[in-house]
Amino acid sequence: MKLERHSKIVELIEKYEIETQDELAEYLEEAGFRVTQATVSRDIRELKLTKVQGENGRQRYVVMQNQGSFSDKYIRILRDGFLSMDMAQNILVIKTVSGMAMAVAAALDAIHFYEIVGCIAGDDTIMCAVRSTDDTILVMDKIRKLVQYCPDSEEPNS
Repeated sequence: MKLERHSKIVELIEKYEIETQDELAEYLEEAGFRVTQATVSRDIRELKLTKVQGENGRQRYVVMQNQGSFSDKYIRILRDGFLSMDMAQNILVIKTVSGMAMAVAAALDAIHFYEIVGCIAGDDTIMCAVRSTDDTILVMDKIRKLVQYCPDSEEPNS
């Protein structure tokens, strides 16, 4: 239940400009989750959410983009093993360096993309079940950005 609630929170803050814990609790209630203010507060802490200024000038919750060495480690595994990707509707197929598919799939699982339901890895190929075709395109964009971003320098990888 907690994992489902956390996934829903990430989905909600990406979809709506949620400014307060009360607003988040209301959206969760509408989605069928019975929560208290203490639960929402704890979830925000556990998910390491932070507030940034939204497009309308108001503050809103977002997932911190760089959560330290934990996510950097998985991003590095993704970047080191990744070769290419293609989609077949809501299935994302990722090609990796030989022998790296399981590590890259584990990294994707650890990064917790809401859109990815699960991954199956072979030796050099990963098949990701994604929630929808539109979400597949979104995930591909996110992965492209992660693979091109190099936290040790100012310039993206070419």
